[in-house]
Amino acid sequence: MSGNLFDLIRSRVPSPDKVLLELADGRQLSYSDALAWSGRLANILVLRGVEPGDRVAAQVEKSPEALILYLAVLRAGAVYLPLNTAYTLAELEYFLSDAEPKVVVCDPNKAQKCGVAAVETLDAAGRGSLGAAAAGAPADFADVPRKQTDLAAILYTSGTTGRSKGAMMTHRNLASNAATLARAWHFSGRDVLLHALPMYHTHGLFLATNVTMIAGGSMLFLPRFDAGEVLRLLPRATAMMGVPTFYVRLLQHPDLDRARCAHMRLFISGSAPLLAETQREFLARTGHAILERYGMTETGMNTSNPYDGERIAGSVGFPLSGVELRIADPATGKVLPPGEVGVIEIRGPNVFAGYWRMPEKTAAEFRDGFFVSGDLGKIDARGYV
Repeated sequence: MSGNLFDLIRSRVPSPDKVLLELADGRQLSYSDALAWSGRLANILVLRGVEPGDRVAAQVEKSPEALILYLAVLRAGAVYLPLNTAYTLAELEYFLSDAEPKVVVCDPNKAQKCGVAAVETLDAAGRGSLGAAAAGAPADFADVPRKQTDLAAILYTSGTTGRSKGAMMTHRNLASNAATLARAWHFSGRDVLLHALPMYHTHGLFLATNVTMIAGGSMLFLPRFDAGEVLRLLPRATAMMGVPTFYVRLLQHPDLDRARCAHMRLFISGSAPLLAETQREFLARTGHAILERYGMTETGMNTSNPYDGERIAGSVGFPLSGVELRIADPATGKVLPPGEVGVIEIRGPNVFAGYWRMPEKTAAEFRDGFFVSGDLGKIDARGYV
């Protein structure tokens, strides 16, 4: 088997007819459908000149087609570049000039504004030039072998302290993190993830979908978070990943109770700190303790509260298997003892390969092989971060 992440996903499919996605209107997409569809898209990408290592940028609304496009890019050996749908034209121009993608996939309304030659369109309903071309393409596609160290994706950071940086994620980064989390959170082919997150960042794309697919599970696929829709579907799900505001909005809904959550085994929160008050209120209303974890664009997930064991409000748990985490003095780099606050530094197979075309910046962000996150934290006497 090559190091291509898609090969790992394919190897974990329990059966071709297994449901991968179910939409809010009841439509379903099986793993075999995804295999055929992604093969057609991969063939079109190659026809458009995409070669191994080329970037394919996607600024598209969440849809089954958006997920299939991600899989097609992996199969073609290219590098997936998801872009926030809220980016302005000026921001988009920066990302495209920096990453130099071979193909850009975007909403039809933005196609003429991208300023690049190879533009394909895809709207929220799955319509556009890309789907039309793929409809006539063969489903069979010889997946491009990749090494584990080859790039699978580039994600741009928020750029709050300067221009946005492209975090280069390898096939090993994504595969190891997804496999580790699937084990840590006991994901299996019996799981149904309620997916209401966006698809252009680590949480909604690499965490939620990769973990589910590597486990051979299914997803209830919502275009966006809506508390009423989530509550309607909760009795059919086993797990949900969300940001803290999801849980706050669920708590504001009168229909949230233990009965609706009886079939659920796991609620996970991340991307922002979860207030202890929210954790306590959710536990009282539903009987479920939200599992909080910690990650970032450059590393995927680093820590998690335990699946079996005490989930402490205000803590993000322990380092994941294979991940080393230490607390250091921001100025000197001296490793600090338990209880002292310092900068969080991480080393492991999940840590990115560096910033796109920024070797000096990459070198400056590592110390003794550890990535200096810039986030402050501490480790208590029991090992909780």
